[in-house]
Amino acid sequence: MGQVSEESSSAHPEPVASLRSFVPSVYGPTALFGLGQGAVLPVLALSARELGASVGTAAFVAAMAGLGQLLGDLPAGAMTARIGERRAMIGASAMTAVALLGCVLAPNVPLLGLAVLATGAGTSVWGLARQSFLTEAAPVHMRARALSSLGGVQRIGTFGGPFIGALAISRWGIDGAYWVHLVAAAASVVLLMLLPDPGRHAAARSPGGPGPSLVAMLRSQTRVLRTLGVAALLVQAARQARLSVLPLWCEQIGLDAAATSLVVGISGAVDMLFFYPAGSVMDRFGRAWVGVPSMVVLGLAHLALPAARTPATVVVVAIVMGIGNGMGAGLVMTLGADASPPLGRATFLGAWRLVSDTGGFAGPLLVAGIAAIAPLAAASVAVAVVAIGGASALRAWIPPPPARQPVGRSSV
Repeated sequence: MGQVSEESSSAHPEPVASLRSFVPSVYGPTALFGLGQGAVLPVLALSARELGASVGTAAFVAAMAGLGQLLGDLPAGAMTARIGERRAMIGASAMTAVALLGCVLAPNVPLLGLAVLATGAGTSVWGLARQSFLTEAAPVHMRARALSSLGGVQRIGTFGGPFIGALAISRWGIDGAYWVHLVAAAASVVLLMLLPDPGRHAAARSPGGPGPSLVAMLRSQTRVLRTLGVAALLVQAARQARLSVLPLWCEQIGLDAAATSLVVGISGAVDMLFFYPAGSVMDRFGRAWVGVPSMVVLGLAHLALPAARTPATVVVVAIVMGIGNGMGAGLVMTLGADASPPLGRATFLGAWRLVSDTGGFAGPLLVAGIAAIAPLAAASVAVAVVAIGGASALRAWIPPPPARQPVGRSSV
């Protein structure tokens, strides 16, 4: 297709021989940040309810985190390009900490909504900066494993966060969940500031002076954004929609909140098992070998969900969903990294994440809109159509992989 840029591997030295070198300064802070997010996400709507919001308003307040992430993507790219990845991550953690204090101290629903919006913007900067850093620092033959591991570590943190948050809530009330995120964000800053940067000797800054402006970047990358970017949008829409469809279906067949949480937890646990194998397959055989099957499996699971009428069958479908979603761990980040130009990489990634995050924000809205006028089964089928569409788009627009080169054992 011609858009995908693999130049960084040949234009710059590859100083990193092992993903282990990223553990202290990238994966460690990411796990902490994910843990904090996992602690807070379940209580955003509850905080709004405590301040007197209706159920609908509380749901809107919770959605402000996703909206903040969406609105922050383009500024995050510009900020990261200007000050660098590490400083951007530290700044994002600080911004998130201030926003979390705002959530704790908010005296009314509008101020709480603004604070939640700010947490989403901080998450956007953090996510873009870490993706940009790994894109620069990891050799191309390890790129998918580096980024899928990043996504996997984030998922592990997010999976464990609600349990830590529940312990804090049992002692300090709902505010305890926000304090968990605050402590986790502070700890991630400490790691980022004190531990060595594994990519510091890489030619991480693009040569040739300042990169192109955002407008120039969008013009030059229009084709990749309207092809591969649309595929990423569909992928993210299907992934995020499943987080709405599955618990709603559990409720519809009569499962209580505890059983529903268990089903979703089982799906998430299966999901986490696949991140490194997915990255390994992408590195060795190409991105389409993972992306297309991932979306097909996720689509088939959503087609099967309306037939699941017992707890056992719902668990089976949830496991299949976890497999499909886990197979695609790191896929969207890897595609964005592949397509990013060496000059103005962070700016491009901001635009890339805006497109993909639009899908993530639209997926649950699609479920809500269809469920409001039709049976929930119709919404599940619609998500299946989106997933299959994503598989078709990935097959059409992911370029063929370059000729395979031997990968040493030290790349793990």
